[in-house]
Amino acid sequence: MKLTKSAIALALLSSFSLSAAAADVLVYGKVNVSFQYSDDKEEGNGFTEIKSNASRIGFKGDHKLNDDLTVVYKAEFQVDIDGDDDNFTERTQYVGLVGGFGEAYLGKGDTMVKQSQGKIDLFNDLEGDIKVLWAGENRASNSLAYFTPKFGDFQFGATYIAEEDVDAEYGLSLAAFYGDKNLKKTKIFASIAHDKDVSGSTRAFGTSGLYDTTRASVQGKVAGVKLGAIYHMQENKGTGQELDGYLFSAAYGINSWTLKGQYQIADMDGGQEKSGFSLGADYKLAKPTKVYAFYTTFDNDLDDDKEYLAVGVEHKF
Repeated sequence: MKLTKSAIALALLSSFSLSAAAADVLVYGKVNVSFQYSDDKEEGNGFTEIKSNASRIGFKGDHKLNDDLTVVYKAEFQVDIDGDDDNFTERTQYVGLVGGFGEAYLGKGDTMVKQSQGKIDLFNDLEGDIKVLWAGENRASNSLAYFTPKFGDFQFGATYIAEEDVDAEYGLSLAAFYGDKNLKKTKIFASIAHDKDVSGSTRAFGTSGLYDTTRASVQGKVAGVKLGAIYHMQENKGTGQELDGYLFSAAYGINSWTLKGQYQIADMDGGQEKSGFSLGADYKLAKPTKVYAFYTTFDNDLDDDKEYLAVGVEHKF
């Protein structure tokens, strides 16, 4: 099976490469690999591993149909550099139209709740990723996404997730955004978002199903320090379990260094609480390349605590 999937992926990559000369296709990607020590602190079981942290390759482009309409497309694949899994698995993939009406996309992509975090999660794709404690970090298949035109610094978005079965429920994800998530065009980024009946999971609690999720997020700079905060609420529609949480993150740049920290809480009905704390440092070797180190620990009320220490390298192209 692995050989078959690899052969299909290689054929797909070749077809994109051959067509790149005839169309304006951008090939992009990221390689992120770390050497990591992982430890179950309760039982003292520690081990080392090489981890590919959402390394990826993608193809995207656009074609102007007329003065008012442009078609856009993307096909992105996760690449497991460590060799543990199948080399290629799908990530964001869509075809869409952009014009005076806004932007509309058909395919597979991040829901509005997932997009609403902007760049507040400083340990995205690493062990401290917010998806460990919270639901809502969904990349939905069979979805239709729409963004309105911008009204000053405001924009609104919606994701409709098709039910695909007469007995299933469709999902809906809505968000309102303010500002620039890169904090280059505006000093503040803020959003509020809500999922209704969106399939997902809460990894640390071992639960999955349809969720109603609400998030309020804000990020800005104070005296050179990038500060972010998220308030999160979720309800598992099948079990009725509710979870409240919050996250705070901070990053400070010194020459080629970026020092960062993050704290996250997840408080489940019944008094079960889990928290995550991460510290890290990035050192930029060049614009597309950095080396980094991080320490992450999870404090779990009823389960074993977790601890991670890693060094790695990331290169974007």
